[in-house]
Amino acid sequence: MGPWDVEQVLGLAPDSASAKAGQSQARAEKWSGTGASDRAVWGLCQGSGKAPYQTTVDPGGPAYRCSCPSRKFPCKHALGLLLLWATGEIQAGDEPEWVSSWVDQRAARAERPERKPGEVADPLAAQQRASRRADRVSAGMAELSSWLDDQVRQGLGGFDQRAYTELSRLAARMVDAQAPGVAGAVRRAAGVVGRGHGWPGELLEELSLIHLIVSAHARLADLPPSLADTVQSRIGWTVETARVLVEGEKVEDDWLVLGRVIEPDDRLTVRRVWLRGATTGRLGLILTFAAAGRPLDPLPARPGEYVPGALSFYPGALPMRALLTQTAPRLPAPKPTGFTIRQALASYVESVAADPWNERWPLVLQDVRPARYGEGWALVDDAGDGLEILPGVDPWKLLAVSAGDPVTVAGEWNRAGFRPMTCWHGDRPVIL
Repeated sequence: MGPWDVEQVLGLAPDSASAKAGQSQARAEKWSGTGASDRAVWGLCQGSGKAPYQTTVDPGGPAYRCSCPSRKFPCKHALGLLLLWATGEIQAGDEPEWVSSWVDQRAARAERPERKPGEVADPLAAQQRASRRADRVSAGMAELSSWLDDQVRQGLGGFDQRAYTELSRLAARMVDAQAPGVAGAVRRAAGVVGRGHGWPGELLEELSLIHLIVSAHARLADLPPSLADTVQSRIGWTVETARVLVEGEKVEDDWLVLGRVIEPDDRLTVRRVWLRGATTGRLGLILTFAAAGRPLDPLPARPGEYVPGALSFYPGALPMRALLTQTAPRLPAPKPTGFTIRQALASYVESVAADPWNERWPLVLQDVRPARYGEGWALVDDAGDGLEILPGVDPWKLLAVSAGDPVTVAGEWNRAGFRPMTCWHGDRPVIL
């Protein structure tokens, strides 16, 4: 295995800042104990701490391992090491133990027999783990139920004095109980406290939804299977991808990409891609995740285009999330038909009737104009009905496309407002 060229190495960088940082690490005086074998390239890079960072790269993957705390893959040390290798400054050598053990572990994993989709390596152990988790979740739900009952008895009059501390403690307890979905709902409730004049009403709404899921968990065995799946999902139980591909409902169509929303934070970047079937009218949601600093997978098509394929839907009372198997290259698509404001809100009400915890709903609004609404903006149709645009969303690109004329807009609706994703200028989609 010969060294790569510099362009190959820089092409691995997750962003331009990482490429620049990697070049700054490509100085021989920063490194010691470097070497290369037919399986790996390695070295010790002195950082700000006392001990140097152990950096190893398997170019055959490529795969990376570095003891630095960076959340980017590859990190700047791995890029710097590969750049030194590419310029011939790393000589062949014998792998030290910390390198060979990592490479051997990777090789052992690769040699394990491939399991069939949905197959579990040790079914008995998996069942025991699931049983232990179910016990933890039940204990956490019981504690949460008792706490909610206490709040009803005491009243929420002085709740603002203790709300954030108590809700933060409860969220941490739900994480311990392995109920991450409920933990997220409790954190959302904590974020409402003190936010604007109407926060007590918003808090009561959030606590009511939490109480509803606690009550549903207590009656899980009595619920229809699809609703039980929804409750399990909202609590935080996951369904394996392989199981969805094998057992999930499959719908083939030309799927219009209505738009996408990307939400990054310090640990994880989440992308939501909303689809609508050209023939079936079925709605779908593709979720993609990436560790902070790492690139997301490419979109199957641009917003406003068709992607021919099959969606395999996750189970639930309102099956929306799905896995896409693309069957043909993307295709151009005409401007979609849409709803009036009243029709759009009626479709949202139907979604909440099926799944009371539904947080987001895709809407295509037809013949709407952006208009001032208090200190923000709204989209208004010919009947004078309007949807408020989510506070903080920049409306100026949409205003420029509309120029006062009615437009078709696809977006994501939640209780806080409407987030425009794509609009159409004639038949030409414009990503917002």
